[in-house]
Amino acid sequence: MGADTIERAARVRLMLFDVDGVLTDGTLYIGESGELMKAFNVRDGHGLKMLQASGVEVGLLSSRKSSIVICRAAELGISLVLQGAIDKLAVFRSLLADRGLPAERSGYMGDDLVDLGVMSCCGFSAAVPEAAEAVRARAHYVSRAGGGKGAAREVCDLILAAQASSADAPRQRLP
Repeated sequence: MGADTIERAARVRLMLFDVDGVLTDGTLYIGESGELMKAFNVRDGHGLKMLQASGVEVGLLSSRKSSIVICRAAELGISLVLQGAIDKLAVFRSLLADRGLPAERSGYMGDDLVDLGVMSCCGFSAAVPEAAEAVRARAHYVSRAGGGKGAAREVCDLILAAQASSADAPRQRLP
């Protein structure tokens, strides 16, 4: 990993994650009654909580809508949940404008072509190893762990480590 990636991660004050394929392995379980289930990784969840505790705002940005995502976000204390975002880049730009945050202070982790706009605009972009080739090529960092299998935790750990070694980072408030 290069110094540029670490510098970019150290600047992150807002980190957004796609859900399907990043916080999950992308598999949708659909029961006979039409109920939908997704599996989330507990280590990813702990990483998101540690990142929040450090002073980085964490959010979820998904083109799908799912009550399961709302439930998982609530468990993790994540209030920034943007679902049904067909144009993720427009939603992302609006979010930055609302917060008065420059794009270089933001990060995003995605896995598919719909994520490329945000990944091209944010200061730090990450992808899972199963991501589309164009997404992996655009990412500043590609995790070793797969989507829903520790990829988000790996990125959270990277950001925390980068910020701990940066004089520009907010003070750590880890539990």
